[in-house]
Amino acid sequence: MKKTEKGTQRTKKPWPTKAAMEQVYEMKLWGDNNADFYSGVGSHDPEIVLPYIEVVTSFLSSFKSPLTVCDLGCGDFNVGKELVRHTKKYVAVDIVKPLIAHNRKKFKEENLEFHCLDIAVDNLPSGDCAIIRQVLQHLSNTEVQSIVNKLTDFKYVILTEHVPVGDFIPNKEIISGQGIRLKKQSGLNLLAAPFNFKIKDEKQLLSVPLNDNKGVIITTLYTTS
Repeated sequence: MKKTEKGTQRTKKPWPTKAAMEQVYEMKLWGDNNADFYSGVGSHDPEIVLPYIEVVTSFLSSFKSPLTVCDLGCGDFNVGKELVRHTKKYVAVDIVKPLIAHNRKKFKEENLEFHCLDIAVDNLPSGDCAIIRQVLQHLSNTEVQSIVNKLTDFKYVILTEHVPVGDFIPNKEIISGQGIRLKKQSGLNLLAAPFNFKIKDEKQLLSVPLNDNKGVIITTLYTTS
């Protein structure tokens, strides 16, 4: 009799998130646009970016005393640069050190700071409002949970996520990196298990459907206290 061999299933080992995101920019996996650093169409397509800037500007401008904002995962700062003037202080954070060095040279405002941090591991800067724009969608549930645990330090959280249209099973696990949960017909919902983000109020600020049934980009304002 022939000896039967049990099939072995390969498991994909996750890269450290820092290395994965550095590769995204080094290999221009989100595109090029003739720029040293490019955060992809989602940060440059006017149909996505302009409505976002409008609704976030409206929120930030509604306060008599401007807010201190922490942009967690600022990318190439094509979006953030339009919001700085509406804040008391704008702290922009990203995990990719060369990207942060580039941004420091390119964008200079008195109320603007750039920091290279791993938001899942490091302590976050203090502020009134956290902006997290299409960042968590690239991270594993473990890293998302670590970040969610810190978000109650902010009174306001403006979260933007790319999710499927209609009903879907939220929060399927992925390996941190270039891809998102959309390929698994899933997306993030921080209020659902396993994250169970505790909030006082939520308000959808914006919904941008994408062509060719490629999902929808939703921006939500959470009030935590």
